[in-house]
Amino acid sequence: MGDVVAPDLDELRAFTARLRCVGPCGEAGLGIEWLDAVESLKSVGCAVQAVVTDDVAACMREDRKARGLPRAEWGRGIASQIALARRESPSRGGRHLGFAQAVVHEMPHTLALLRSGRLNEWRATLLVRETACLSAADRAVVDRRLCSDPDVLDGVGDRGLVAKAKALAVELDAAAVVRRHRKAVSERRVTTRPAPDTGESGGRTRNQLMVDLLFARGTGADVGSGVPVAVNLVVSDETLLAGESEATLRLIYACPLSGSLTAMESQSRTFPKSLRKLIDLRDRTCRTPWCDAPIRHHDHILSRRNKGATTAHNGAGLCAACNYAKEGDGWTARPVRRHGRTHLVDLGTPTGHHYRSAAPRLPSAARPSEIEAILTAHLRAS
Repeated sequence: MGDVVAPDLDELRAFTARLRCVGPCGEAGLGIEWLDAVESLKSVGCAVQAVVTDDVAACMREDRKARGLPRAEWGRGIASQIALARRESPSRGGRHLGFAQAVVHEMPHTLALLRSGRLNEWRATLLVRETACLSAADRAVVDRRLCSDPDVLDGVGDRGLVAKAKALAVELDAAAVVRRHRKAVSERRVTTRPAPDTGESGGRTRNQLMVDLLFARGTGADVGSGVPVAVNLVVSDETLLAGESEATLRLIYACPLSGSLTAMESQSRTFPKSLRKLIDLRDRTCRTPWCDAPIRHHDHILSRRNKGATTAHNGAGLCAACNYAKEGDGWTARPVRRHGRTHLVDLGTPTGHHYRSAAPRLPSAARPSEIEAILTAHLRAS
């Protein structure tokens, strides 16, 4: 690096603020130069994040070890803190941590290419992925042969990069590659997730037929017959109390001011079924910021050992990973009372950083149009 001095945190934030002011260049050639420079900046930033991520993990593990905590606690929740700092899900945080440890400790040439701006994060991730089955020594060989000379991968596409890494992996340890393949075959599965903007079409595609067949084989029912569906209707006071139609209602009520659900209390140490359903409807997905995984655990925000109540206000829906991370050393959580607004949780990490999570707003009462108001007035007068 020569005589170049690393910037401190204030300088980095000042530069970020200046970069926000960049606008259109007004010239195609200059614009291409900007794209090239910013792409290099992104790669350098990725390298810095990897180094800092690994250092954060090492510092936290050493601190916990020095304080005599059990080995099982040394790494708990670290990936979740990385995820929060990067505004991503805990799952992605775990991948970022694994990537950082690989390039910092086992792939120095890959890290150097990142620092130089000659390799981007995705291509570095491909190299980490394709060498994951190798020993540290063999992985270092692949790293040296592919990344010590920047010209080796210059102009090579993603497929070519993966092919080169795979070929070297087979050359160095064919048995490890075979074991990885067998493991992948043994763990094969089919998963589905909602896709955006899908709807009825004239016919089914091959993928649609595959999913429909999986449904039929797994449930014994035809797709066309459907499955039992429960509909939970959340209504405002105006909708609930207006009109004369009879209906059977689940007792869930939306506050007209905040759009939040009313509290329910229980003396139980665990959340009863009705209260779990209330939390599910209020939170919808895991309440950890940037984690939208399905709710698996109904958590006491302020724990029972700290006299936390089994209430909707002190309850939150979390995925399993976030709940286990929250129970780790140094984590804090508390519900925040704020009148007339949606449910809020303050989450504190072992490094002293705080993140807030507000429950999504629920539907509010629709304001009647001018014509509806006139008609309603006439009906009441008659």
